[in-house]
Amino acid sequence: MNKFAPLALAATILTFSLFPIAVHAAEPLQPAHTAAQDTGTPAVAVSAGKLIYDAKGRLIAPVYRVADGGLVQVIVEDELVSIPAQTLSESQGKVVTSLTKADLLKAGR
Repeated sequence: MNKFAPLALAATILTFSLFPIAVHAAEPLQPAHTAAQDTGTPAVAVSAGKLIYDAKGRLIAPVYRVADGGLVQVIVEDELVSIPAQTLSESQGKVVTSLTKADLLKAGR
């Protein structure tokens, strides 16, 4: 039985490391655009890793991914939360949301 433990452990680790790829493979990452298409104002391009700030300039989190439809997802306090693209704007070269970290956590629960 002890001979198979390392093999089982390796198979488990491999399975868990490949699982996120299989889940997200069908969902291509795209830049998010605000509701600018409707209003004619410039769109805010967001991609994974870009930092998101609140209106007071406080860092919320880096972008985890951008889902279809421009929904930006970040991980805040170990919770995956979504930021609607229409709440995003650009200020002084930074991507800013009109929502606060508390608003995002409240909406995520």
